Amino acid sequence: MTLTLARRFCVVLPSSKMKLVCCLVLCGLLVALATPAKAQNRPVSNRPGRFLSLPNPQKCANRPKQFFFRGHNYFFTGHVPQYANRKVDWLDGRNLCREYCMDLVSLETQEENNMIFRLIQQNDVPYIWTSGRLCDFKGCENRPDLEPKNIYGWFWSANREKLAPTSQVPPSFGYNPWSSTGHKKQKQPDNAEFDINGTTESCLAVLNNVYNDGIAWHDVACYHEKPVVCEDSDELLNYVRSTNPALRL
Repeated sequence: MTLTLARRFCVVLPSSKMKLVCCLVLCGLLVALATPAKAQNRPVSNRPGRFLSLPNPQKCANRPKQFFFRGHNYFFTGHVPQYANRKVDWLDGRNLCREYCMDLVSLETQEENNMIFRLIQQNDVPYIWTSGRLCDFKGCENRPDLEPKNIYGWFWSANREKLAPTSQVPPSFGYNPWSSTGHKKQKQPDNAEFDINGTTESCLAVLNNVYNDGIAWHDVACYHEKPVVCEDSDELLNYVRSTNPALRL
């Protein structure tokens, strides 16, 4: 049903620019349905298909607000007692945040990126998830503008904004935040785990000097468990405001 509605939405958008927006929306709708490829050397989940969680109005009103940047509140799960020792896979990380009208952090500017890097450095955090996702699931096929996907196929799932090509310095950045090395001693993203056990590295994590490369972006298989940084979601906050007008957010 979701795919049918998304296709109907796409049909009415005539311009190439709007088609791009449409396809990113489609990616956002379908990302929760994407599951990693089967692998021999990793745990296999027996859980049924998972979907994105709806926000919980009371949790949204009482969400942790540990730091603030350009109109958005953020919190790090390691600093919230009930989540202090909890690590989650990428989708569970999104859902943890979404219940609070937030989503996994999107590092869209160097200033925001530096803020999160400082958090990681000052608290000796080994890694975190971001909302970055590779558009490699159903709905992303037959898209020449996304090829090669390891360069052009990444987007921020929290707001469905496309990332800059991974081979280029992103706008507003003074350097390329993707690491210059990894398991294969190659520039990121390198999809290294696919060569090990057939699992695509479809999610974007920030790793803290795991490969003697400082704090940097890496593509990582989405089933790995990590702490997360949650960031306010304008979309979810607006939804809860419209459905709960008396609630103070």
